[in-house]
Formats: sequence, C-alpha cells, structure tokens
Amino acid sequence: MSPEPDQPTPLILSTWSFSARGCRAAFPSLAAGGSALDAVCGVARDAEADPTIDSVGFGGLPDATGKMTLDAAVMIAPERCGAVCAVARHLFVTDLARKVMERTAHVMLAGEGADAFADVMDMPSTDLLSPAAAQAWQRWRLGEPVGRPVDAGPASGQLFASPPDACHGHPTMRHPEERETPHDTVGVLAIDRSGALAGACSTSGLPFKLAGRVGDSPIIGHGLYVDPEAGCAVATGTGEMVMGVNGSFLAVECMRRGATPSEAVHEVLSRIERRFRPQSHQQVGLIVLSRTGLWSAGALRTGFIVSCASARGTEMLPPQFVMHPDEAVEGPHPVGAGGNA
Repeated sequence: MSPEPDQPTPLILSTWSFSARGCRAAFPSLAAGGSALDAVCGVARDAEADPTIDSVGFGGLPDATGKMTLDAAVMIAPERCGAVCAVARHLFVTDLARKVMERTAHVMLAGEGADAFADVMDMPSTDLLSPAAAQAWQRWRLGEPVGRPVDAGPASGQLFASPPDACHGHPTMRHPEERETPHDTVGVLAIDRSGALAGACSTSGLPFKLAGRVGDSPIIGHGLYVDPEAGCAVATGTGEMVMGVNGSFLAVECMRRGATPSEAVHEVLSRIERRFRPQSHQQVGLIVLSRTGLWSAGALRTGFIVSCASARGTEMLPPQFVMHPDEAVEGPHPVGAGGNA
C-alpha cells in the first residue's frame, strides 16, 4: 500500500557505489514500514561482510603493525547514539555500536573493552584480517607497491588486490565516474515512513595507519550526526579534516538555523577548504538529509558517488555540488600518510 500523502517517503542514502547492493537489499523492508535504524544497520552490515571492500569490515586493511581493527557508530538522536572503536575480534561493529546505544548508558566503547562487551552480548568472535589484506600488509612492510592509482579505470570497493572469487558470486555494483581514495567509509542515512531518521558509519580506518589512530567515523558529530529536530549528515574521505570542523554536526546545525541541505553541504566543504587547503589526493564527501526528507550531497572534487534507494529503485548518483568540478582526485594517495576514514 502506498504511503499517505503527508507521510515521508522512505529513502536510504549511502556513500560510494560499493554500498548500493546493501541499499537495494534493505529498501523493501523500509518501504513496507520497517525502521530507518534497521535499514542503515543492514546496509553497513552488508559492507562489513564483503571481503572485496578493503576499507570496511573483513576486507579492510590493517595498521602499520599488521593488526586489524574496526570502528563504527549509529545514531537516531543526540540522546540515542552508540559507537565503538579499535575493535579487534568482532566483525559486525555497526551492530555492536547499536548494542552500546541500546544496552548501556554509554556512548562509546574502545579496544578490548568493546570486544569484551561484544562477548557479553554473545556476538561471535573472529579473525578480522583477510588473507588478501595480510598479503597487502606484507608487501607494504617490504616497501613493495600495493596500491592502484585512484584514477585508473572504473572504481571498486577494492583499493588493493584480493582474490577474484572473494565476492562469493555477488559482485558489487560500481559507477564508472567514481574515484575512491584510501580510505573510504561506508556512511548510511535513512528516513522511514514514520519520519524517523537514522544513520550509521563503519570503517577499518586508514590503511597501515599508526597503531591506535582513530578517525572521524566512530566519533559522534564528526563522521555522523542525527538530530530528528533538524536532520542528519554523514561524511567520508579525509577524516582528520572532517574532525577539524565537526563536519556532520556542523551540517545539521546549519539546517537547524534554516539552511537547506545543499546550503549545509556548501558550508561544511567551504570551511574545510578554507581551513585545510586540501591537497590533490585528499577528498571529502558529504551527504545531508533533512527531517522532511530533502537531501543533498557534495564533495571537494569529482569522483564521489552516492548510492540512493527509493521507490524509483537503487541508483548511483554523483553529488549535486562539487567544489572543484574540474579536478578529479589525484593519486595514488600516500598510503599511511595523512588520514582518511
């Protein structure tokens, strides 16, 4: 049955083409009356389980010591959010962040404490380092080339080599104009038929980062922010720059003051541009969704793609605003330098 005219139209928005499959899988339930929170967690979970995506979940790349850790956050309101970082033994960190939100009085758990909480919640423990990621780390440790230029051919969730059958017969959709840079977070926003908003972020962090580094993704207000009174936002790209301006919180606050989603996107990217003067290999992408269901997306440079699931189907769309439309992200990114995700 179609929603009533005054009801919000269900919608899922997510960063990068590799999330399109998860959006397409999650949307039917959302359209039938499911919750926005279930939808965003489902999209993130799909990416976490896909070994061909080496910026999220099992396919992710380890830190400089060869240790694999994951970060995630979920949020439905300032008083209803949860996050985990430096998780070393549990794969589905978005679900774990949700449990922090729903089962504790805390917002964030880190490291072994987060893993111990997952054990208490009976979440299965597993080795997070995939064979392909371990091989990539060994090549990096020996000083051998492990990356591909980010502008070389159609983009994928893979930044480094992995087995050709790794996707288990379920190839991820790609957009030919996409240019990903290590390290690209999966960030998801949704609105359901009741008008409820939700967001989720999941990442394995910057490849070969210094041990202990945490980026913007699991930090509320940086990589993700949701306030039902105004809207929600999620970021991807160079995490340290997003952190420096509280990017997602800033976008939502712009809407609280009356800005449109497009104006909010422009304000965040303009502030990042003014303060950081990003280098040619650095990218920030942003998706902003208002409490009424209007949305916009933007990026510093050409190459960012939004996956969108709606009644029209699942689409991979370029952002409405690009600050430097004549510039694609140049590569290769100096892996392990700077900071993303």
